[in-house]
Amino acid sequence: MRTLPIAWKSRLHFCRTMGLVFPWMISFLAAAQIAPAIQPPGKAPPIHISSYSIEVSLDPAHRSLTVKAKVDFTALENLATVEFRLNPVLHVASVTDGSGNFLSATQDDGKIVVTPASSLALGSDVAWTFTYSGVFDANSRNVLRLASIGDPVSYLLYRADWFPVVGDGTKRFRSTIHVHVPVGERVLGSGPTGTPHPDANGHMVFDFDWPHSGFPGTIIAGKFEGPFAVDTGSQVRVYLMHRGAGPKPAAPRIDGQAIAATAAKQYSEFAAQFGPTETGQLNIVELPADTLPAAWAPEIAAIAGNQLDTTDYARLLANTIARQWWGEQVSPASRNDAWITNGMCRYAELENLGRTSTPAVAADAILNVSASALADNKVPLAEVARYPEFSREFEAMTYDKGAMIFRMLRWQIGDAAFQQTLRGILSQSDKSTSSAKVEQIAEAASRENLRPFFAQWLNNTGAPTLDDKWTLYRLGSNQGFRTMGEIDEDLDLFQMPVEVQVETEGKTVTKRVDVMGPQTQFTIDTFGIPRKVSLDPQRWLLRNDTALQVRVHILRGMAKAAANDNSEAIAEYRAALALDATSSLASYRLGEVYFRQRNYQAAEDAFRAALNGDGVPKWTEAWSDLQLGRIFDASGQRDRAINEYREAMETHDDTSGAVTLAGHSLKHPYAPPEGAARH
Repeated sequence: MRTLPIAWKSRLHFCRTMGLVFPWMISFLAAAQIAPAIQPPGKAPPIHISSYSIEVSLDPAHRSLTVKAKVDFTALENLATVEFRLNPVLHVASVTDGSGNFLSATQDDGKIVVTPASSLALGSDVAWTFTYSGVFDANSRNVLRLASIGDPVSYLLYRADWFPVVGDGTKRFRSTIHVHVPVGERVLGSGPTGTPHPDANGHMVFDFDWPHSGFPGTIIAGKFEGPFAVDTGSQVRVYLMHRGAGPKPAAPRIDGQAIAATAAKQYSEFAAQFGPTETGQLNIVELPADTLPAAWAPEIAAIAGNQLDTTDYARLLANTIARQWWGEQVSPASRNDAWITNGMCRYAELENLGRTSTPAVAADAILNVSASALADNKVPLAEVARYPEFSREFEAMTYDKGAMIFRMLRWQIGDAAFQQTLRGILSQSDKSTSSAKVEQIAEAASRENLRPFFAQWLNNTGAPTLDDKWTLYRLGSNQGFRTMGEIDEDLDLFQMPVEVQVETEGKTVTKRVDVMGPQTQFTIDTFGIPRKVSLDPQRWLLRNDTALQVRVHILRGMAKAAANDNSEAIAEYRAALALDATSSLASYRLGEVYFRQRNYQAAEDAFRAALNGDGVPKWTEAWSDLQLGRIFDASGQRDRAINEYREAMETHDDTSGAVTLAGHSLKHPYAPPEGAARH
């Protein structure tokens, strides 16, 4: 029975900046699954739903809703019954056909089986109306909090199955939705609203019409502050939850104006790269912290407040905004094709990070994404639907491996052909795209045979390990030097261009070398004496090396720590340090586990090692100082704690609020939470 009503569309699109939290780690925590089993993909639904017409009334005082939903669909085969999904907290009162006749319907654990008066023939166009109601509260069987009704905000996310649905969430539809709410509330949805008007009960009605085939169906209602915008004419607006007239929250106030400026810039950059959206409108809406970190719908990017209330929300925001193109403008034909849209959202996020951060931060993010892509690489990407749609494996492969495929494709075919490929995918008349279509469009844009490329990355599970051997020759007096070398890799069928960089005492020289098979020779001439030869220095390729394996062990350790398996987490972090004893990130993560166990001496040693390590990523310095201060506070050494907090503040690195927390700790000593330590 289905108990987690969620598909890849409204899954979180989250990766906190510079590796504090990895994308699939959030999936792991939300889904609460340790090792989801590989499963065969589901059967295609027997009907195609073309549109919905929905009347929904929200009652925040009683956390309830009542709905009347007309579903227009076509039978794709001869049918004696039709099965729909509906959130199990919702109870159907009646189902009627287009003539108003009542139909037989049985409901069980999120499934509704409807029996028409006579069997439906293949190709029949049908309109059925469902009337139902329910309560969404803390006791509801609403595991991932995809729907909630209350004060100050109610939200019904599309993947909460709050209206009757079929299939795996990849089929597009149109909708008209009328939302009744108490006076004083605002409703945000997909499509023009017009002017809200009162109903017969004194409530206000907001009307939403989305005539485009896509993924409307998300409704967010409540009391909001804003809209915040960069100017009065801006089409990007930010709505924050109303905090009321009481005291300010302990956490720093969310800056709606700053979020609006960041979102408007990201949206403008994506529009320049990908083209216009259907309407050009975008509402950034704050959600409560107890739901997904992020969700999306046409014209909506919804972000949880605890994610906006950080200094590094921009990556999550960029990823979610990118859904207006890679999700709404084009969608996967099946779950096996989800890497196209999920991967492009992660790719857009990384590109935005590259424009707004230092090269070191961007490089570290690419290493994190590469490690996540290969951490659980047991199934070819072309068969990823064998994993549950909400599993960390599905998300790591579709988001992270998908992003690296697009990054590698750009390197393979060049910037101009890559941009033409993206525009070609988005401009298809059939908005549901497949891996085969992407390959066809890329080949047309580049005029290259890309079958080996897509076969390697979609149908195989491995990634190459690159190595080089080279010899230096002097060409003669004042004629420079020649580096003759060989690139060795361990996949016999692998073929892709590899960037070779030769650093000299003067100018650095790079060359693109087409690698095919286990050994490929190269020759590079330089004027200065070569000092170092590097393969793929910008990590265009998804490849194995020591740095990546270190990150893979760290990722696995984080997963074990999230599952409270501290001994296995420690083993993974130590495995990472065995490969690279200078890894600040591995030492920091090891210190985190010891700190939670209140093994303060071991934690101090680990945080000291992080400070004395390679300093990658940079935030480990501020956070190690902060954690050392907490250790000294917990040990009754306030003077030493103050010194560490000051050290953290002097880094001026406020990633995830490190400097802010250090400043707070200078005034208020840290005290360990009550309760037993985690062992």
